[in-house]
Amino acid sequence: MPKYTKKQREHIGLSPYALVFRGQRRLEKISINALGYDETQVTEMELKSEKDIKKFLETKGTHWINIYGVHDANSMEELSKTLKVPENVFSDIMNPSLRPKIEEFENGLFLTLKMLRYPENRKDADLTADNLSILIMDDQIISFQEQPAKAFDAVRDRIRRYNTTKIRTAGPDYLAFALLDVVVDNYIYIIGLIGDKIESLEDRISPDAKNDILDEINDYKSEMNFIRKNIKPAREMMLNLVKLDSDFLRSQNRVHFKELQNNIIEATESAESYREILYDQLNIYHTMMSTKLNDIMRILTVFSVIFIPLTFIVGVYGTNFINLPEIHWKYGYFAMWILMVLVALIMLWYFKRKKWF
Repeated sequence: MPKYTKKQREHIGLSPYALVFRGQRRLEKISINALGYDETQVTEMELKSEKDIKKFLETKGTHWINIYGVHDANSMEELSKTLKVPENVFSDIMNPSLRPKIEEFENGLFLTLKMLRYPENRKDADLTADNLSILIMDDQIISFQEQPAKAFDAVRDRIRRYNTTKIRTAGPDYLAFALLDVVVDNYIYIIGLIGDKIESLEDRISPDAKNDILDEINDYKSEMNFIRKNIKPAREMMLNLVKLDSDFLRSQNRVHFKELQNNIIEATESAESYREILYDQLNIYHTMMSTKLNDIMRILTVFSVIFIPLTFIVGVYGTNFINLPEIHWKYGYFAMWILMVLVALIMLWYFKRKKWF
């Protein structure tokens, strides 16, 4: 599965407000899960049609409708009419590559950002991102995900188990905060997982390190760049959300969104720090490899320089001239060896004195 969504040729020239799915289909069909609650009770059900949605929204309390799959244009159009949400908002929902953004419309607030997925075992799959879109309205939250995920199970458990906690009484904007908090906490968790592996590389970087260290550094660099690509726009969206003056964000809940802003700033700074560590590790690795290569070249150069005069001597006495002075001398062969050994020893002593090796 590609990490980065690319624009397809058939989508070029289409109206930006057309209800056309512009991503990679993840599910065969759309499924709709609903959870309604107030201070006294919780209701959960699976909705099959737009009529079920209307009936569910007429019940008392806060309503959370979670929709898996955003690829069906007909269903999205019906939902737009049922929820009375402009089609241009749903066209953004159907574009998974959309940059994180926030937009207020007549009867609600629309925001979108990326959810990261990171397998514990990196052999299974790579780091990927799914698009999450949320509609905040008077007494309801509508969330859209590309495929099922367990990320929000903890939020559902809080709603089910405790009837006195704030999540049951603070309204749909607080539920939106709870969902966004899960997304941001997941950012921090994934960065921490990768960060631990990045820090463990430092003990393995040495002149004797194998090429797989370099491959790992490059893999982690790619992952951290992917995380930054998704977190930095989400940070901008959170900043705009905190500043937004909207009736759909209650004043008593704004403090929670400010906390969310601090958390995503922490995630961004952590990603930047680990990215810098990776560049430092890469520089250290290359420096060590260069030093090792220089040591090898120094030794080879010393031997090469030593053998140059020896080769000259052997070349002179290997010439085929009858009148070569020492050719008939009884001790000529041994004298030549003594001369070559002396030359080699003198050169070694000289190189050692100069601290060339």
